[in-house]
Amino acid sequence: MLINIAYIILGIALVIWGADRLTEGASSLARGMRVPEIVIGLTIVAAGTSAPELFVSLMSALKGTSDLAVGNVIGSNIFNTMLIVGCSAVLAPMAVAKSTVKKDIPWAAMATFLLFLLCFDDMESPHLWGNEISRSDGIILLIGFLAFMIYTFNAAKKDGLMPSEEELEDLNEMPKDYSRLGRNILWIVVGLGCLVFGSDLFVDAASYVAHRYGIRQSVVGLTIVAGGTSLPELATSVVAAYKGRSAIAIGNVIGSNVFNILLILGLTAVVHPMRIMGITIVDLTMMLVSMGLLWMFAFTKYYVSRREGFVLVAGFLAYMCWLLYLL
Repeated sequence: MLINIAYIILGIALVIWGADRLTEGASSLARGMRVPEIVIGLTIVAAGTSAPELFVSLMSALKGTSDLAVGNVIGSNIFNTMLIVGCSAVLAPMAVAKSTVKKDIPWAAMATFLLFLLCFDDMESPHLWGNEISRSDGIILLIGFLAFMIYTFNAAKKDGLMPSEEELEDLNEMPKDYSRLGRNILWIVVGLGCLVFGSDLFVDAASYVAHRYGIRQSVVGLTIVAGGTSLPELATSVVAAYKGRSAIAIGNVIGSNVFNILLILGLTAVVHPMRIMGITIVDLTMMLVSMGLLWMFAFTKYYVSRREGFVLVAGFLAYMCWLLYLL
């Protein structure tokens, strides 16, 4: 038992460190190739912070533990919206840009509602036992992700954040820095290897702990797995809020939630359809409620206060108590 707990901790550490190395290597490689910073931020960095959830969910589905995969995404989004934003707001009240409230949060809300619809097709039962997130569902989610990326790039271009054609030509004419090419590729390979090995180790150990103590895999996915894979977002948002950069803290959470649902679950379902066995309507409703609360708090005064942060944290703790009650 102690060995498997150690494996869980080691797996989390490898996944987080691997995601950091992969992101850093890819970002450095892109800069060396004169790729604009905004493109790197919208693609490599955004995907890098969601890499832990991706690899853990994918490995869980391939190993036949679908509830770990689905619970990981649902739990991560609840963790992001309620605990991370809540703790960040308690630490330092957070100003929210109008564009985030009117454009970005609605995207996250739509993605959340879409997942609810795809998971829950029997409205007469409080359980989702036997329902499946199929390959066709995965394709729908991936189409949604493609639409989100197109929207994001168009919005960045409209706001003047994307480089013009003349600036792109100037970048292409500049000599490219190949001096660090080998090291960057090495970090990408090492980071990818740590992600694969760490997520495999983590899933095996978490599955053993769940089986050993008769805990439902969905509960493990909603708690231990979700919390472990959300640590990068927690660290990034809390530090950003402490430094007064609330836009980064909120943007990190919203972007991660959209990536988790549309890209991670979409890609995982296409590779291996996931049958839901232990996730309930309470879990899905909590994910919807958490996003609704964040939207409401941000919309009122474009500001998340300390008191609202306490409400989010209290809601998260109440949900965790509910999961513990079910054990």
